[in-house]
Amino acid sequence: MNGYTYRLHPDAASRERIRGTTRYTRAELMDMTTFQLRNICYKERMVEGLGPQTDREELIRIILKFLGADDVLCIGRVHKGGFERIQQAINRHMTSPLSSDGGISVPARLILYEGLKVDRLDRYIVTAAGGLTDSNVLLVNESMELCGIFNLEQDEAVPGTFYLTADSGARWERSRNRQYSLLFFRKRDSEYLYKIYYSDKPLPPVNIQYTKIPLAHLDIRELEQTQAVLAIDFGTSNTTAGAYLHRGYIQEPSSQDLLNGRVRLEEINYVTFPDTTFKNTDWIEVLPAAVSIADCSEPGNILYEFGYEALKSMRRGGYSSRASVFRGIKRWISDYSKQEEVVDAQGNAAVVTRLDIVRAYLEHVILTAEHQFKCRFKRLHLSAPVKMKAQFLEMFSEILPEYEIESEHALDEGMSVLYNTIADGIERNAFMEGVPYQALVIDCGGGTTDLSSCRFTVEDGQIAYKLDIHTTYENGDTNFGGNNITYRIMQFMKIVFADYYSGRRAATDIDSLIAAPGADVFRQVDEAGVQSVYAELDRRYLEAEQIIPTAYAHREHRSRDEYLRVRGNFHFLWEIAEEMKQQFFRKTGMLRNRFHSAIEDGQDSDLQITTMERWFLSVVRNGELRDEFEFPDVVFNIKEITQLIKADIYDVVRKFLEEFYREGRLGQYSMIKLTGQSCRIDVFREALKEFVPGRSIEFRQKPAEGRVPDLKLACLRGAIRYLSARKTGAIQAEITHEAAVIPYTVSAYTHNLRQKVLINSLERSDGLPGSISRPFETAEVELYVSGSDGTLRQKCVYVNRKENYEQVVYEDIQSRFGTKIPQDDTDSIMNGETKFFVFADHSHWGFHVLPVARRDEQLLLGHKRLFAYENESSELDFFDGLK
Repeated sequence: MNGYTYRLHPDAASRERIRGTTRYTRAELMDMTTFQLRNICYKERMVEGLGPQTDREELIRIILKFLGADDVLCIGRVHKGGFERIQQAINRHMTSPLSSDGGISVPARLILYEGLKVDRLDRYIVTAAGGLTDSNVLLVNESMELCGIFNLEQDEAVPGTFYLTADSGARWERSRNRQYSLLFFRKRDSEYLYKIYYSDKPLPPVNIQYTKIPLAHLDIRELEQTQAVLAIDFGTSNTTAGAYLHRGYIQEPSSQDLLNGRVRLEEINYVTFPDTTFKNTDWIEVLPAAVSIADCSEPGNILYEFGYEALKSMRRGGYSSRASVFRGIKRWISDYSKQEEVVDAQGNAAVVTRLDIVRAYLEHVILTAEHQFKCRFKRLHLSAPVKMKAQFLEMFSEILPEYEIESEHALDEGMSVLYNTIADGIERNAFMEGVPYQALVIDCGGGTTDLSSCRFTVEDGQIAYKLDIHTTYENGDTNFGGNNITYRIMQFMKIVFADYYSGRRAATDIDSLIAAPGADVFRQVDEAGVQSVYAELDRRYLEAEQIIPTAYAHREHRSRDEYLRVRGNFHFLWEIAEEMKQQFFRKTGMLRNRFHSAIEDGQDSDLQITTMERWFLSVVRNGELRDEFEFPDVVFNIKEITQLIKADIYDVVRKFLEEFYREGRLGQYSMIKLTGQSCRIDVFREALKEFVPGRSIEFRQKPAEGRVPDLKLACLRGAIRYLSARKTGAIQAEITHEAAVIPYTVSAYTHNLRQKVLINSLERSDGLPGSISRPFETAEVELYVSGSDGTLRQKCVYVNRKENYEQVVYEDIQSRFGTKIPQDDTDSIMNGETKFFVFADHSHWGFHVLPVARRDEQLLLGHKRLFAYENESSELDFFDGLK
């Protein structure tokens, strides 16, 4: 069979794991739950730890007894006075250098930057035949003056190979003597230096032996500020960043980075982030939009973990840690000033604003870029959804006031993707001179899907390409994105696992859950709606809750152990569903996926295994939640997953394109561009073919050269190419944002409970206002926002205050609002009446409420207020504990 399969395996470090080879430190074990500790004893066959009465401390003692690893004491976080105490130790106790160099080889040149960390990507490699281990390394000059402190980290994949690393707060001292050396130590001497650094009390004197290796050259620099623009695509699920680095972006680029290929001049450079999910760190171009609280014991100095580190902390704690974890922080745009109470793993609590959390996350992205490119960024371009571009730019400017946020030439996400396609076409000379082209862009992100249209012409002018672009927001769905696909897979997994653990070992047939055959799914959605396809799946999912509970919000009144187990079930199933989704749709040939605890001999040649360290599920046995150590012997295949998600994807495509199709407008578009990581799924293209010929669909992408599909980077690449082309004068672009189509209805009720529509769904934002009348004394007016399907999304309340009114004449209203408020509508206002005008905002994704009243024959104008169409609750929250 050609293709791939997918299986989860308990050891992430090796494909040939031998029992007893994994070692644990006390710090690692202290972070684990009792369930995880018992799981280790089960896997490693430590019978002593499997007794029903064995408590947590005893489990830790047993594991350390047989599988204990030495703690590595490396100097990291800056401690007051530590640097000076190390200098004193050098003066007093380092009198016995070893005569042999121990076969240690160090880099010829080190380039260090003040305020920047040193990590493995800097590739300062140390090799030794033997005798070295993870430890502290001191940087000194010929006079033994301390100039800096490194950590030595072993490369697990290459024996005898180490990396020099240091935290971002590391201190580097320039000295008048420029003959520098590195001092290496035995393990016990390195640990003694650690204790000296962090201990304010004197320690007993010892004779510290060391190996001294001279450096050929050391350069300590300050970061140069660059005029290059750092582009950031801040997403609901993931974030990407990058910059075009031209020659001279700084005066003196790091020769080490140029030689290693970490910095490529005259190219787009993407920021890579360390994925520490598994033992061997992988570097990837996306950072999950997740933030966890590492330490909030000092409310004024809260320490965060970002992206993969945040997810790793959740996993390490068995998904039951008390530490606060925030995901989908992009959804906070509607209320980013709101305060959040946060808790760390030790139970410390603090209160921070969402603004602080988003700022910390974006600063982490910026600092990672500065470390990789060895420059200080001042100018930023942050992509935003087309419908909420103004709100996002305002938020970014408030969050990052010290940076220059590109606003005049900022591209929204859909426009960035489209420009990337236009730039490709210009390079291929694919566009005819002055001929108008039309395109539709479907952007399926992590939490939402948006549709925008564009009309553009390209002319090859005398001095630059001239682009005339008109773009319009056409439709959107705040409740469909990549997370919906993950949730469907999680539902299926939970049902299959529940059947397995309840004793029904026969394979669960997808046809019993999705009754419509593959060819009839689209027809059933057209005739009976998408919910009819998933009715049985949803019913079985609720049944599975009795065996593998995941709705932890319903368990808040139960015991702490039960609540944490159920929360752990949800996050564990979500993670493996997300991983399987990515594996299936990253490789188009992947056919099957299996969960198993070990590699078997004679396995199918198409078997792909994604290894796991632990199995976390808690299953209801005889009315109680019990630890489940057995990996389920079940197989998932790509046909099942395709059938599972087919109706959801078709439903959102139909919602976007059906009206275009009925009105015959689809034939006007020369291309349909799919973007977003989820759009890599072939079902999107299959659904689109129901409305447009396949040749019109712009679905090409470069072969996957790793874990990030090309479609995910299209938005970032387009923004960078646009900014670079404008900077160099290669293009002259005129971009016009036309009135957006509003996929919402705004209505109110009259005094006799008749509904009055004030803004019609799918009207454009430049339409005429609606109005509802109330007595002047009315204190509140309720307005209702419904989706295009008629379902109520939110209720907005306008608070009417008499003191906010001012006397005006119509000419005053006209001077402020132009033709938005017609004179005929104000002339008809009676004494004692207030007419509340409701009209869309062209630049903000929302609508205004403006009261105009008449009292004693005098016209009065009230306070105008903007309401957003979408708030935080508008998007489906998969992490609310109700799933």
